[in-house]
Amino acid sequence: MDRSTPGTLRKDAVVTIEAVKRALLAQTVEVPSWAYGNSGTRFKVFTTPGTPRDPWEKIADAAQVNAFTGAAPRVSLHVPWDEVEDYDALATHARDLGVRIGTINSNVFQDDDYRLGSLANPDPAVRAKAVAHHLDCLEVMRAVGSTDLKIWLADGTNYPGQDSIRARQDRIADGLAEIYAALRPDERILLEYKFFEPFFYTTDVPDWGTSLVHCLALGDQAQVVLDTGHHAPGTNIEFIVAQLLRLGRLGAFDFNSRFYADDDLIVGAADPFQLFRIMHEIVGAGALDPALGVNFMLDQCHNIEEKIPGQIRSITNVQEATAKALLVDADALDVAQRSGDVLGANDVLMDAYNTDVRPLLAQVRQEQGLDPHPLRAFAASGYADRVAAERVGGTQAGWGA
Repeated sequence: MDRSTPGTLRKDAVVTIEAVKRALLAQTVEVPSWAYGNSGTRFKVFTTPGTPRDPWEKIADAAQVNAFTGAAPRVSLHVPWDEVEDYDALATHARDLGVRIGTINSNVFQDDDYRLGSLANPDPAVRAKAVAHHLDCLEVMRAVGSTDLKIWLADGTNYPGQDSIRARQDRIADGLAEIYAALRPDERILLEYKFFEPFFYTTDVPDWGTSLVHCLALGDQAQVVLDTGHHAPGTNIEFIVAQLLRLGRLGAFDFNSRFYADDDLIVGAADPFQLFRIMHEIVGAGALDPALGVNFMLDQCHNIEEKIPGQIRSITNVQEATAKALLVDADALDVAQRSGDVLGANDVLMDAYNTDVRPLLAQVRQEQGLDPHPLRAFAASGYADRVAAERVGGTQAGWGA
């Protein structure tokens, strides 16, 4: 990039631009099945015509995102939300539509037995039930050809003295160890964290440090999931990314966006500069390489916007942030940093961030045989109108289904 003209691509930088294009062509983002169901606030869930009624239709919608972006070949499932009798048939259905099933997400937060927690519950029978659910999820993984089990624990307390903080950590460690022992050599546990909600006094896995401590105790097949919306306001998320990458323990991203709490909005909606800074750390560590094992995923709920376009927009936002991060002049940045040129180093980053990469991404899509404008192409495809007419009757999928 020519730093004398910030925001433009240098025409003679053929090798650099070609390298950026190759990296963008190789980048993929996993989409969540639940993003295609109805969702809303704690006060109201909004329904829309054509909403999927089962996992088969969710995967069909997810396949549309991949068809128009070329960058979303995997679909996360949530058990039991996406429970079916024949998982092999569901995996075949996904492959027939040009995608495959990715991460399997457990659910130990919507059963009445988990009112006081799951793996941290003081009742050993409830803890055993939670472990058994995760062992069942491992079987689902194997049936669909997945290797990642993502665990988010909603466990916590609301009042001081309600339970022993230390004992709850011990119970979680014991439960995770039992699940970990059942892993095959090519399988992973991805442990998510969330700093508050649904409980408000203590959350049992509230931050990356707690998740990391449990993962380190388990072994190399346990890694941390970073959800970009699961942090207190002002948290430097890219610092966490850098630390986890440095330790080789960043297993996956859940990309979304937040203004206040865990808003689960389209990624980059609240702070596109933050998304760029995160992707700069990813690019700098070489973590776009699938061999490093970082799985990029979306975890979003589309409450008032259309669901498939919402996912398409998220994919394109990640691609734009990645393209800008790839355009950072690493050599110039290194020189400025080593010489203590504070503003010069910042200029290098800002030059890349202020570059309009949309023409570059349009070119990448055209070279894939795709329409350069995914949202417009999807709108013109007629898919939304067709499924709205076809998906009449039955129960629409939503939170908990």
